[in-house]
Amino acid sequence: MRCWRVAAALGAILLSVRLHGEQVALTFDDLPLNGELAPGATRAGVVADVLAVLKHHGVPVAYGFVNGQKLEGSEDGARALRLWVDGGQRVGNHGYSHMDLHKSALDPYLADIRLNEPVLELLDATGSWHWYRYPYLREGDTVEKRRAVRGALQERGYRIAQVTLDYEDYLWNSPYARCAGTHDEKTIAWLRSSYLETAHGYIEGDRAMAKLVFGREVPHVLLLHLGAFSATILPDLLELLRREGFTLTTLDQVESDPAYESDPDAASKYGGTLLEQWMDARGLTYPAIPRKPYEKLKAACTSP
Repeated sequence: MRCWRVAAALGAILLSVRLHGEQVALTFDDLPLNGELAPGATRAGVVADVLAVLKHHGVPVAYGFVNGQKLEGSEDGARALRLWVDGGQRVGNHGYSHMDLHKSALDPYLADIRLNEPVLELLDATGSWHWYRYPYLREGDTVEKRRAVRGALQERGYRIAQVTLDYEDYLWNSPYARCAGTHDEKTIAWLRSSYLETAHGYIEGDRAMAKLVFGREVPHVLLLHLGAFSATILPDLLELLRREGFTLTTLDQVESDPAYESDPDAASKYGGTLLEQWMDARGLTYPAIPRKPYEKLKAACTSP
């Protein structure tokens, strides 16, 4: 009888693990806004709509990574960021001007990181903004540059906000803004379905990569870009994550996993997620992933 009870207890634990699956933290890049705005919309309005979705679905505190240059001459942008923080979310450093490390010399790149800090200090006096998200997920086209930036970030008290789930969701923001302006419901429906199809395929591929790289499931960080499509697609995306067995958590919680302490310490031609960096450094074969509809998105709701 005792053995039966032990077996039953172990079975319940294993079932619970399967039901809960991996954890995932949502993060948003390019604040106060990525891409175009729909006619009549504002940056503050976009943020308010996203905050309402996050609250309704009980999403834990999310980080939004800020490009301070977007605030120059933009009262709307400043209001949007204040709304984000007052809404209980956090901010991190995404570089003042979203500079590409692979196309920049070291000194200007580091200066761009520092130039972004006064905005973050005004938004968050607690210092929890000391997370850095590399623009374009590019950490260095040479090992020397990679190591130098990492060393500078460590000296300034930063943690690197790595990513493991990414499908370039920003590609859908501007097309949606255009289609919303023309009230093209048929194309908007396609934007929704193509987004979810792409997200699903890449999430499956990224989970497979995690097992290839680390030999186990890991908690994940999902890269999103806050833009015109965000509030519209977020409920569907959250439902997709739920069906896939994910539980929502925070960036701090996810990146406490030892996987995020790892460093491929290798130059990269294209950049990419932490998983992609490891795949490239080890010469591993990528799992099959769907092709993104680049051309159709670019053409969506444009004038003939």
